[in-house]
Amino acid sequence: MVVSHFWLSENGPARYQEGYGKLRSWTYTSLDLYKHELLRVLYPVFIHCFMDLVAKGHTQEARTFFNSFREDHEMMHLRDLQKLEGILSPSHLEEMEFAHSLRQSKVNIKICQYSYELLLQYLQKTQSITMLGIINEHINFQVSPGQPSSISDDAEVVTLVGSSQDTAKHINEKEIRWGLLEDSFEERLEKAGGLMPDSEKGEGETKEGDLEENKKRSTEGGKQGPSVKKLKKDKVLGTTGKSIRSETNTVSMAPRVKPELTLPVMPTEVEYSILEDLRNRVQLGSMALPSVCFYTFINTHNGLNCSSISHDGSLVAGGFSDSSLKVWDMAKIGQAATATMQGENETTRNEQLLGTEDGKRSYTLFQGHAGPIYSATFSPLGDFILSSSSDSTIRLWSTKLNANLVCYKGHNYPVWDVQFSPFGHYFASSSHDRTARIWSMDRIQPLRIMAGHLSDVDCVQWHANCNYIATGSSDKTVRLWDVQSGECVRIFIGHRSMILSLAMSPDGRYMASGDEDGTIMMWDLSSGRCVTPLTGHTSCVWTLDFSGEGSFLASGSADCTVKLWDVTASTKTPRTEENKAGSTNRLRSLKALPTKATPVYSLRQGCSEKAKF
Repeated sequence: MVVSHFWLSENGPARYQEGYGKLRSWTYTSLDLYKHELLRVLYPVFIHCFMDLVAKGHTQEARTFFNSFREDHEMMHLRDLQKLEGILSPSHLEEMEFAHSLRQSKVNIKICQYSYELLLQYLQKTQSITMLGIINEHINFQVSPGQPSSISDDAEVVTLVGSSQDTAKHINEKEIRWGLLEDSFEERLEKAGGLMPDSEKGEGETKEGDLEENKKRSTEGGKQGPSVKKLKKDKVLGTTGKSIRSETNTVSMAPRVKPELTLPVMPTEVEYSILEDLRNRVQLGSMALPSVCFYTFINTHNGLNCSSISHDGSLVAGGFSDSSLKVWDMAKIGQAATATMQGENETTRNEQLLGTEDGKRSYTLFQGHAGPIYSATFSPLGDFILSSSSDSTIRLWSTKLNANLVCYKGHNYPVWDVQFSPFGHYFASSSHDRTARIWSMDRIQPLRIMAGHLSDVDCVQWHANCNYIATGSSDKTVRLWDVQSGECVRIFIGHRSMILSLAMSPDGRYMASGDEDGTIMMWDLSSGRCVTPLTGHTSCVWTLDFSGEGSFLASGSADCTVKLWDVTASTKTPRTEENKAGSTNRLRSLKALPTKATPVYSLRQGCSEKAKF
């Protein structure tokens, strides 16, 4: 529904300052019942008044207008404002893609019928032609009958998604197949009844001959053989016909889908080691929380940009501002720590904490980038590591040869994140150029380019079945992309700040996203809706990871804590109760693990279901 169209009159730049100032005063003096809905109109009107002034060449008036009212919007839109304040001429509007996208799109705003009528009456009675023209051109009202929506919905209704009317809603109606791959290793074991929890071992325990048979059958599956990461995430409860708690057996209940990518073959010996790992795992519950191992980088203020842990927990990588990538063997960490505790002088102690021992580095140094390294990721088997940098390149390193193998060039600006797929071979990257890209190790050019975000794509995450990737952006949205077609199949709207971390549940149904304000949201991929927000962190959520069977979510934050969340509690709640009061607490925090003064950069579920942070 739109307002009747009026062309902007040419009475000079003062009409913007005067018109917006009166609209702002009227809105702030409205009844509290309708005020929060009417306030949603101010931000899009503000930015388009500013851009209109710039477009007409009134640069000084635009700067005065911007500085007069920017404080109203800094809490919710600070990063957007920081980008817009760099617009100083009409040419900047065209050159800056973020501003150009805003000019070409409409903002969807939810509002009740009475609030909408109040706004129209005000605009007509005051003859606010300039404001009416901007609202008509740049805002799409979604008018609903009844009472005003709750204040908690405010973040969703003012997110700028760069879409025309109803486009986002239409995208979220597309069908997606969120299950696990058919004929996978887990499915074969499930059919064979190959794995039992510890409490059910005995007569029914899988025999050694059966293990060999399963191993043989798995290698015959060719391209659908799973990776270490995939199998370690889809743990024992998802692959057996029996379980201690059937309600957590989400992996076995997940539908099976066909792969869209040609997946690599996994070596037989790797499958056997994974099978042994699955047999030794224990069931987690509220009474049996995972144990934790925590490692701290010392003396890295403003130096360490990222960290990553290999899937078996044996290697830790750190990316630094001096363009170096360092990889530590965790078996050697204890030796250096012991020596450090023996009271050497300050110089020697600092050298040991940074990895120097007896004149030799206890870490492997990889050098090749020409700028700070912002992300690193290990392949599922740990034999390769990828790093991304501000030099706009991605480099592939061999942990066996300790050498750089390939330099991938495609992005035009800094690459903020890179992630190996659960099966290896393929990887995804995200950049300041507002795109995400799919690559394969054997090609130097990207296979797919995902474009649609209005701002930086800050993080990327693969779906468990490798048919989709998720991207989190500074435009406060998360998008889900089909890797085969490159199309966006979901837009998740609700965060109030930039997205910093993503995680996929082992069964592929749910996704968690963490933002700069410390909020975590759990999303249902099938419906595109938020299951529940998780509040508790007071600063950036840098990292997220699910437990193997998907019953727990761990989050690491700049507030120097790790939190464990009970995911199962939310999935049991009937849909009829979703809108009742208190539903936001359905996903409860089970435990908070504080550090003294150490922000948490990376989390990894351990091979024996022990979280490694």
